[in-house]
Amino acid sequence: MTTSDMQPSTFTPTEYMPPQCDLEVLYEDDHLLAVNKPHGLLSVPGRGPHLADCLISRVQETFPMALLVHRLDRDTSGVVVFGMTAHAQRNLSAQFEARSTKKTYIARVLGEVTPRLGEVDLPLIVDWPNRPLQKVCHETGKPALTEYKVVKSGDGESRMRLTPHTGRSHQLRVHMLALGHPILGDPLYMPDLAANYPRMMLHAEELRVNHPDTGKGLKFRAKAGF
Repeated sequence: MTTSDMQPSTFTPTEYMPPQCDLEVLYEDDHLLAVNKPHGLLSVPGRGPHLADCLISRVQETFPMALLVHRLDRDTSGVVVFGMTAHAQRNLSAQFEARSTKKTYIARVLGEVTPRLGEVDLPLIVDWPNRPLQKVCHETGKPALTEYKVVKSGDGESRMRLTPHTGRSHQLRVHMLALGHPILGDPLYMPDLAANYPRMMLHAEELRVNHPDTGKGLKFRAKAGF
């Protein structure tokens, strides 16, 4: 049995909070850092000084050695990992590129979804006249696959558990829209109703990776705030 076949260790938010920092640290060692990104915060700086505040800058204030591995959309909250060395960054990045990581999201979507279990297999590409929006395109789109499960439904909405098997930009948002059940509060793909919600209802609840030094399976979790 290899280390990747072993039951992964699970980490949930701890009481640890770096001084004068609003980061929710899920795990930290000499190789790996996992945090819970708040919604409304960019993963990396945007263009202009008004978009300088972002997750990587906040992380590096407390953990100067932290290196970016992957991102979440500004309006998505949840688990993000960083490499604490160049080797760890390369190893973790390779895991994402090889799709050996496992990501699970929680979303609230419009309408009561049926069937309660299924998948969306639709290729995606940037909608250039309307970027940063993405769109389904069977001619030029890149393969994108999302599994879904309805956790709860009623009162005109559904709570979903989403598992992307690819990592396309806005994949979950566009796939839920294509399914006829856009994510509630989405300012890009549901703009007419987004103001009715305090945030976009999408959260990266769980991430499984192999430790970049030991190879041991790790599982990081952060409960959705909605």
